[in-house]
Amino acid sequence: MTPYDASRAQAPPLVDAFGRTVTYLRVSVTDRCDLRCAYCMAEHMTFLPKAEVLSLEELDRIASTFVGLGVRKLRLTGGEPLVRKGFMTLVEGLSRHLRSGALEELTLTTNGTRLAEFAEDLARLGVRRINVSLDTLKPDLFRRLTRGGDLGKVLAGIEAARAAGLAVKINAVALKDDNAAELPELVAWAHERGLDATLIETMPLGEIEADRTDQYLSLRDVRRELESFWTLEDIPLNTGGPARYVRIAETGGRLGFITPLSHNFCEACNRVRLTCTGTLHTCLGREDATDLRAVLRAGGSDADLVAAIRAAVDAKPKGHDFQIGRTAPALARHMSTTGG
Repeated sequence: MTPYDASRAQAPPLVDAFGRTVTYLRVSVTDRCDLRCAYCMAEHMTFLPKAEVLSLEELDRIASTFVGLGVRKLRLTGGEPLVRKGFMTLVEGLSRHLRSGALEELTLTTNGTRLAEFAEDLARLGVRRINVSLDTLKPDLFRRLTRGGDLGKVLAGIEAARAAGLAVKINAVALKDDNAAELPELVAWAHERGLDATLIETMPLGEIEADRTDQYLSLRDVRRELESFWTLEDIPLNTGGPARYVRIAETGGRLGFITPLSHNFCEACNRVRLTCTGTLHTCLGREDATDLRAVLRAGGSDADLVAAIRAAVDAKPKGHDFQIGRTAPALARHMSTTGG
């Protein structure tokens, strides 16, 4: 328990200059990953030195401060969060906010390669649902997209999560030249197993070898194709993120669309992101940055940390500026650094 835990009830909520209340924090616990997805990172990544990455105690302190300021949902991300040494210790510490009722949900996004090992412990500590990134069911294509990944490990991890009682949502990035024709099959596969699915447009984050312009696939076009053989009904589901959901009559399952390029989702944005280096980004698509690590390592008090967070949220921009046609990415930082 941190000193700030005890005073959470008195803290006014985090509201930005446009009247949006921040209730959702995504926390990257590491920039490292055991896969090298071609649209996410360069093939030969240079990862951060340990001294630049927040310790587990620092991650807990910042996340707990956000909970004290009204954040109700914490999503732990990476890189791949399950490769971070001591990650389950962090989950166990943060789960106290679930038990106290201060936090509604503690969840994570994972590539699934290590889920078989950790699924039961995640469920025991109060995690109720997770997102698994999976772009194809074809082993050879999966190996190529991830530069060496084993699809079998991911599928085994998903089954272990289901057996542990975790709700699983499949996240797939729509790639025009790779998985476009397979997306209906991937959605149907998920729904057959009682899993939700979400499709995501590729985002111009970080320098990679490929040209994202060639891979960009508008989800408006994908939806039109799906509607040629399925019945899609818009539903008012809100899981705290940017997805807009439909129910597919023929499969009985839910499908989300995340469309940062063809239709932005900024007007109701309720979330901010903390990188593993302690940089707070209030917008995924802007180069805004507040260095919370500097506050901690300079010996800042809880009041200093709160002041820095409030100043950052007050300056949260109205919207992002993603454009797929640029010759350079909208932002230099990789998604694996920002928190996927």
